[in-house]
Amino acid sequence: MNRRKKIKDVYDKRMKQANLKVNPKKAKPKYISKAEREKIAAEAATQTTDIETVETTTTEEQVKKDA
Repeated sequence: MNRRKKIKDVYDKRMKQANLKVNPKKAKPKYISKAEREKIAAEAATQTTDIETVETTTTEEQVKKDA
């Protein structure tokens, strides 16, 4: 019985490891370095400024048309 239990334990342990490799838990997000985070933030900032400039130019054009 003891020999069978040891074999079964080894088999179960290997199966558990194989299943974890196939279906990893995605609890932790992928690591993003500080430089990458700053780069993403800079891109987001430029996009928001671009959107603001487009909005201001459209409002100025509307004011000119109304006048």
